[in-house]
Amino acid sequence: MEVSTRRVHILGVSEHPNRGWVTQRVRNLMMDLDDRVDRFRFFLRDRDGKFSDAFDAVLAGADVQVLLTPPRSPKANAFAERWVGTVRRECTDRLLIMNERHLRAVLDTYTGHYNRHRPHQSLDQRPPQSVEAGRPAPVIPFANRVRRTQLLSGLINEYQQAA
Repeated sequence: MEVSTRRVHILGVSEHPNRGWVTQRVRNLMMDLDDRVDRFRFFLRDRDGKFSDAFDAVLAGADVQVLLTPPRSPKANAFAERWVGTVRRECTDRLLIMNERHLRAVLDTYTGHYNRHRPHQSLDQRPPQSVEAGRPAPVIPFANRVRRTQLLSGLINEYQQAA
């Protein structure tokens, strides 16, 4: 999660993640960020054994300093903990996830909604991508027609002004 904008990146889904898998995911993230990687100064992570020296080296190669959370301190990474709670309450706790492929599709859909449409109180009711672009919070006047888009079989609804 990019803390300043609250934008979330899902790096992957695996039933059995290991050091090599996690390191490859951070390499993919660095490639995806491409020209935006210079905006990141710090990467906060916990002390899980899946994070190896190779993981830290990938970030150091992009001039990103790795910060470790203190042992047994879940509140030290409150933004990530909040994201996990939000995605569980609003999405995965309400669905029967069939397999890894289904979970990946659900998380991709929800993350797209979270980044493009879902208002955030800490961002003045703007979604993360509006903050990045410097746009004001979207306002839909009641006088115009409103179009509803259902996501995840109607679990989530997005509303936009109809053309």
